[in-house]
Amino acid sequence: MTNRKEPFNDVTDHMSKIEGAPMNQPGKESLPLGIRIIGYVIIGFTGLTTLFVFILGLFD
Repeated sequence: MTNRKEPFNDVTDHMSKIEGAPMNQPGKESLPLGIRIIGYVIIGFTGLTTLFVFILGLFD
């Protein structure tokens, strides 16, 4: 297997050096804590709202 952190060829190495293009994808853990909390709140609110709408729709 090849090492993923090494550039594929000189063109990608040049692009990485000049443009600053990352060679690997950032992980979810690399996001700041505040942004992660906001994301969890939005996803949780959307999920709970969907659940409540579904439950209240059954009573109608």
